[in-house]
Amino acid sequence: MHYRLFPALTGLFVTCLIVSNIIAIKPVAIGPFFLPAAIIIFPVSYILGDILTEVYGYRCARRVIWIGFACNTLSVAAIYLSILMQPAPFWTFAHFSSPERSQEAYAAIFGFIPRLLIASFIAYLTGEFLNAFVMAKIKVAMQGRHLWVRTISSTLLGQMADSTIFITLAFYGILPATVLSAMILTQWATKSLYEALLTPVTYVAVAYIKRVEREDVYDYDTNFNPFAIK
Repeated sequence: MHYRLFPALTGLFVTCLIVSNIIAIKPVAIGPFFLPAAIIIFPVSYILGDILTEVYGYRCARRVIWIGFACNTLSVAAIYLSILMQPAPFWTFAHFSSPERSQEAYAAIFGFIPRLLIASFIAYLTGEFLNAFVMAKIKVAMQGRHLWVRTISSTLLGQMADSTIFITLAFYGILPATVLSAMILTQWATKSLYEALLTPVTYVAVAYIKRVEREDVYDYDTNFNPFAIK
């Protein structure tokens, strides 16, 4: 079946994912808390994941999650290759006066630490698939009522898995356990609050997309295996 808005939603999802990975290198201060700059856009990917699962069902959401993973992998590979390539002799980056120093700055900003990259990929897949699974199951169990229950419940579980896996894999053995726990709870609470506050927007978006697409999928007989092809 042809969907009018599905391609646009997929594009938005992928954009949120890739941009969040690029800007996550910068920590920002929000009151007394310190969070990656990705906090301004990464939670939107969960909202879009909720909308995709709610309207089109788990199968379509699964497809978009893997598309996001593939696009993110491609962007990482492209950035990595650009770092390896020899800079032009006349190139300067920011305020650096030589290509060598510009290359160092470029690599420092856009480079990826393998441990952080692996942690990010595993956390993303686990969190997004858990989010979609919980959304679909609660929708069937509640017969489509109370959208807010499944959006918030799925986010609480998905974001907890995402934050716990990423921070643990990325920083275990580097930071004390108390600091790890505080980071996990802070990111989880912030991301979950973000989506909870945008629940009215999610309601409006879901109602509009269902009306345009004339679709409202219930996953009664869905294969929830994340790796299923059909």
